[in-house]
Amino acid sequence: MRKLIAFNHVTLDGYFVGPTGDFRWAQEGNDDPEFSAFVAQNASGGGQLLFGRITYELMASYWPTPIADQHHPEVAKGMNSMSKVVFSRTLKQASWNNTKLVRSDLVSEIRKMKNESGPGMTILGSGNIISQLAPEHVIDEYQLILDPVALGKGRSMFDGIKDPLNLKHTKTRSFGNGKVYLCYEPIA
Repeated sequence: MRKLIAFNHVTLDGYFVGPTGDFRWAQEGNDDPEFSAFVAQNASGGGQLLFGRITYELMASYWPTPIADQHHPEVAKGMNSMSKVVFSRTLKQASWNNTKLVRSDLVSEIRKMKNESGPGMTILGSGNIISQLAPEHVIDEYQLILDPVALGKGRSMFDGIKDPLNLKHTKTRSFGNGKVYLCYEPIA
């Protein structure tokens, strides 16, 4: 069975995007060499990336550009070469390299994908997808970068879940830029 990971940056007050959808705050401290190496290693690790429409459009507008290649060549190479799936009922086409558009039921499609052979899958951003999948217990691991910033308001990637999601802590790694990598798995 394929593993499904949700990966996001979050603020100290628990938001993964600001009130207008902005997450530029997550780019602060990315000049830290240790953190940059961590990001590059994640991007070159293979696997399949999963997105909702909003995150997909944001990523597709940046990673295949010369600016991304100039500023983040290793990450751009990984992002552009990895297999990608975008879940959307409104998107007309997915033109970013190696991207499949899926319009069918999210939860049943994810269950089907998890039972197929292939590499692990990682949801980037896409809070609407995470908040739909979390209560269905199909996400195997939550990887968070805790950024040393508070926004006061914004949106949680768990907006709308009805019942508590109980998790156990499995890993922590601190970086010189103040960011902390946290991993959690659902308690069965």
